[in-house]
Amino acid sequence: MTQAQTIATTVTFDQFVAWYPENSAHKYELHKGVIVEMPKPTGEHSELGGYLSFELTLLCRSNKLPYFLPKECVVKHFRDESGYEPDVIVLDRQAVANEPRWSKESVITIGSSVRLIVEIVSTNWRDDYFTKARDYEEMGIPEYWIVDYRGLGGRRFIGNPKQPTFSVCQLVDGEYQVKQFRGDDRVESAAFPELQLTAEQIFCAGLPLP
Repeated sequence: MTQAQTIATTVTFDQFVAWYPENSAHKYELHKGVIVEMPKPTGEHSELGGYLSFELTLLCRSNKLPYFLPKECVVKHFRDESGYEPDVIVLDRQAVANEPRWSKESVITIGSSVRLIVEIVSTNWRDDYFTKARDYEEMGIPEYWIVDYRGLGGRRFIGNPKQPTFSVCQLVDGEYQVKQFRGDDRVESAAFPELQLTAEQIFCAGLPLP
């Protein structure tokens, strides 16, 4: 995520969806009833998101998985006060058929419709490590990646000294178990066991390493 600006009006999720401007140059999220305007990401952030989307799409196609990566998607928490637009999301095409709000609003309400969510960390890292991790866990989303390519997260999450860290949160008995990868560590994913990328390769968005 990137640094955000808030719109100081408390609304419900339905009000947020009805308010959301069409063809907006910005993206918005709902955090505890408050609309948050998300400015355009930095070049590095955007490049990394595009790279991950491309690699995951290739894995879906090569392994004939019934998944897809939508261009836009809002994930609604069941408390009706939060809705997020992940940097990258992988959806199960068959499960999405049961989503009541998908076809008209691109809204996901059922955690089992999601195979993977990716958030790329920026200056408001607390949202990714605290708020979203909690809400995605409560929704039962099976896997959540926190891509902290600049090492911005709190020391309790990425250690001291801080360093770029790729965190894979996998749902086990209703709770996220976290594995972390750095440098030449190959990222291990239950959602995509065929993934053959190191943390550093991902942080560099596939560019040749120095």
